[in-house]
Amino acid sequence: MSEDVSSSLFDDYRTSGPAWDEMLAAPGVARAPYKPVHHTLRSMSATSMRERAEALARTYLDQGVTFDHAGEERPFPLDAVPRVISPEEWETIESGVAQRVRALESFLDDIYSREGEFPRAVHEGIIPWSLIATSSHFHRAVAGIRPSNGVRIHVAGIDLIRDEKGAFRVLEDNARVPSGVSYVIANRRAMTNVFPEAFATMRIRPVHEYPQMLLQALRAAAPDGTSDPTVVVLTPGVHNSAYFEHALLARMMGVELVEGRDLVCRGGQVRMRTTRGEQPVDVIYRRIDDDFLDPVHFRGDSVLGVAGLVSSLRAGRATLANAIGNGVADDKLIYSYLPDLIRFYLDEDPILPNVDTYRCNEPQALDVVLGRLEEMVVKPVDGSGGKGLVIGPRASGAQLDALRRTLLDDPRGWIAQPVVQLSTVPTLIEGSLRPRHVDLRPFAVNDGDRIRVLPGGLTRVALPEGELVVNSSQGGGSKDTWVLAGRGSPASARAPIDTLETREVVVMSAPTAPRDDGIVTTQQQQQQQSSRGGGLPC
Repeated sequence: MSEDVSSSLFDDYRTSGPAWDEMLAAPGVARAPYKPVHHTLRSMSATSMRERAEALARTYLDQGVTFDHAGEERPFPLDAVPRVISPEEWETIESGVAQRVRALESFLDDIYSREGEFPRAVHEGIIPWSLIATSSHFHRAVAGIRPSNGVRIHVAGIDLIRDEKGAFRVLEDNARVPSGVSYVIANRRAMTNVFPEAFATMRIRPVHEYPQMLLQALRAAAPDGTSDPTVVVLTPGVHNSAYFEHALLARMMGVELVEGRDLVCRGGQVRMRTTRGEQPVDVIYRRIDDDFLDPVHFRGDSVLGVAGLVSSLRAGRATLANAIGNGVADDKLIYSYLPDLIRFYLDEDPILPNVDTYRCNEPQALDVVLGRLEEMVVKPVDGSGGKGLVIGPRASGAQLDALRRTLLDDPRGWIAQPVVQLSTVPTLIEGSLRPRHVDLRPFAVNDGDRIRVLPGGLTRVALPEGELVVNSSQGGGSKDTWVLAGRGSPASARAPIDTLETREVVVMSAPTAPRDDGIVTTQQQQQQQSSRGGGLPC
C-alpha cells in the first residue's frame, strides 16, 4: 500500500504564529519561488525523504564536515528542504548588501586613515567619537595604515532576517573574519548529489565561483608594484573548529595554508618558511582574531600570529585580509548608526533596513528598555554566537533582575531590540515537515573595483520548536540556499548548474596534530578556541 504523502510530510503542518512562512502563503498554497519544491515534496513519500536526509548526513560525515558538540564529533546538520529566493528578492539583497559594504568601507577609512584628525562622520555629528574610541575592537595600533587598493573588508558576511511582513532586515554585520562559506559550498555539493532532479529542472544559480572570486580580490589587494603576488591562508591550526574551511579555501584557491610558526618578518617583509628556503608573502587571508595576530602590538602570549606583522603592513610590504581593526564596524552599537552612515557617505537611502534598535547608552532609550525588559531581546555589543543574549519573554524574573543591574552598570555594552519573529521554512523534523525559524548570511567579496555577492549564502535554521537563536552552538543547522536565475539575467547568472563543478570540491578533514612541545600545543588549543576568527558561523 502506497503512503499518503501529503499526510506524511505536511500532515499537521502549521505556520508558526505571526512569523512569515516563506514556502506557504496559505495552507497547501505555495508561494511562486517554492512551487516546484512544494510539488516535489508533496509527491515524495516520507520514506524516500528520510532516505535522502540520511544520505545527506552520511555525505557530511564522509567529508569530515563536522563540529564538536559536548566532546562528540557530529555532522553539521543540513536540512533536506532548501530555502528558495526569487530573482527579484535576490536583487534587493544583493544591492543592499553591496551598499552596506561600501558604507562600512567608507566608515573604516574615515576612522583609521585620518590620523590626527577626527573622522568626518564625527565632525559632522553623525556618530559620537566616544562610541568609536570605546569599542573593544577599535585598534589605534593600525591608525594611519591604508591598504594599497583601499580595501579593508575583502570578505563580509551580512546577517539578514525576514520579519513578520516578509521584509528582509539586517541583523548584524561581520567585517572581521566571517566564517561559514565552506558550508555554502559543501551544502550545494551534497544537495546536488542527493537531489539531482531539482538541479536538472530548476534554474538555480551556482556557488562554485566563490574561491576564484576570493582569490581575485586577494591578488588585487597586493602591495603596489607586485606583479605576481603570493597569497596564503593563515589558520590558527588543526584544533580550530573550522579548520576544514581554512583548508578547503586554500585548496580551492591553489594557495598555501600556513600557521603563524610558518611565517616570519625580516626587514619589514613577511616571509614563509618552505623546504626551498624562505619565500616572500604578499597577501595574508587571515582566519585569526586581531588580538592574536601580532604579539608585539596585541597579546604578547600569542603563538598563533607573526611578530612584526603590523610593522610590515605599515611599511606597505604586505596586505592583511581582512584588515586589523575592522571589528569596530561589527560593534552592535555602531550597527545602529549604519542607516545614517549610509546616507552620510553614499548620499543614498538604505536598501535593507536595520532591526529597530535601542541604544542603552542613551538615558532615554535605557529607560524604555528597563520598563519593557520582558518584551525585549537584549544583546552585548561585542557578543557572538548567541552568547550573552537574553530573550525577555523567556527569561525568569531573577534573570531579568540581574540583567537590569548589568544594564545600569554598563549601558555602553548593550543594545536592545523588540522580539522579531524570524521567518520560517518547512524543515524535516522526525519524518515530518515543521516550520522552523531561519536567517541568512550572504557573503560579499570586494576586489576594489566591485563588490560581488555570492548568489545564495548560508541559511541557518533553528531546529528546536519555537527557537529564535539559529546558531550552531545553540543546536541550529543549515539549509542550501537556492537563488533562482531570472530569464533576463546576464550570462554569468546562467552559469552551468552545480553538477560537474562541485565534484571538484573536496572538504578536508583536519589531519592529526603534528608533534610539538606539549606546553606550546596546549597554548595553541586554548588560543584557537578563544579566537572567534576561525570558528563556526556564529
